[in-house]
Amino acid sequence: MSANLFKKNDQAWKTLFHEEKILENIEKYGYFQISSERINQEREARLMTKFDHQFQRPKIFKDNNLSIQPNSRGRYVIGAFSSYFSIPENKASFDVKYLQFPPHIKTIVPNLISSESSAILCAHLSGMLEEILGEETYFTVFGRMSTGIFDYKIDNLKTGGSNQIRVENAQCEIDGGFEGESKFAIIEAKCQSVDDFIVRQLYYPYRAWELKVNKEIVPIFLSVSNNIFTFYVFKFLDSSRYNSIHLESVHRYCIGQYEIELSDIREIIKNIQRFKDDKDLTFPQADTFIRVIDLLEKLYVNESPLRKEEITTNYAFDVRQTDYYISAGIYLGLFEKLRNNGSVYYSLSPRGKEIIELDPKRRNLELVKTILSYKVFYLILCEYLNSSEKPKRERIIEIMRGHVEGLNQNTISRRAQTVEKWIKWILELTST
Repeated sequence: MSANLFKKNDQAWKTLFHEEKILENIEKYGYFQISSERINQEREARLMTKFDHQFQRPKIFKDNNLSIQPNSRGRYVIGAFSSYFSIPENKASFDVKYLQFPPHIKTIVPNLISSESSAILCAHLSGMLEEILGEETYFTVFGRMSTGIFDYKIDNLKTGGSNQIRVENAQCEIDGGFEGESKFAIIEAKCQSVDDFIVRQLYYPYRAWELKVNKEIVPIFLSVSNNIFTFYVFKFLDSSRYNSIHLESVHRYCIGQYEIELSDIREIIKNIQRFKDDKDLTFPQADTFIRVIDLLEKLYVNESPLRKEEITTNYAFDVRQTDYYISAGIYLGLFEKLRNNGSVYYSLSPRGKEIIELDPKRRNLELVKTILSYKVFYLILCEYLNSSEKPKRERIIEIMRGHVEGLNQNTISRRAQTVEKWIKWILELTST
């Protein structure tokens, strides 16, 4: 959501909470029901109720640890629900398997995925889903559908107990459903790296199809980022409990053969002859480098420059993240700032476009080369490799003091984490 959209949602929900005494009712009854008609009186319900990730919730929801769930068409329940599942941070520790894409398919380019539907089709056509499910599958279902009628319990973060919610023909949606002889997989996909997702995106379709087919329902969350397809395969241990979701397995795939060796990184280090002058640039504060790549891909696929608000609205960034990752891309020479009729837009630089069009291995190596062309990153990685030991934060700060201008001590300490994380990303390339 854009900063403006966040503010409008915040203000509209603040009004609703005040006029409907929502916090008081939640305190008294454990939850509060509200209709889309009532929400529409302040602001369009579609914009006011879609929070796929925790950070997208309005401020009053965050401050009171609340979330919202639909329970019928046009009605919602607000409470201190445990609605989200956090993605494991150690996904890079899972091995990547390399698969081939059918060479005669020309309408999808696997290393330039533009949509969730393209990602799912790539996964299907390359055999990822069949390998995960252990049987041949067919793409049979996608899009919006009715949930049917069911009841479920959801954990309450405030009381430590649970609330019971009755769902009566609410609307749900799945990005793809794949049916085999004994299994039916429902897939929610995101074409970027994310920290969490709302379990409802899998749970409501799971309950809807559980009532219709006599097969094992396999809920799967798919994240595609930097050409790595990461599948999180879940199981609901108790179908009547929303929070019984259990991560059964993680599978990571890449289309093509693109392994990077440590010798490739050392070769880049050896061939760097001169460093870029970054004294007039803002030193990056963007810890998750993969999100710089996500944004690189989004700007390429979009084909036209985007305003900051559009980036925040269309992708899983919060307002501050948008600023951080745009700034990081500009620092690396991957993005450009454009002005037109008083508005500011962002697009790929010629260098960014050149990199994104490379095959995945060369793309990653060029990104490594771009990072290491700044002396701080070069020196710290060299020290890491020479000692086979991660430099302590104090040592990183010491190196930064000597080579980064215009930052005070507190700022250098914060930016040191970004340096650590980017170096970690480089080294993890050799284990994927």
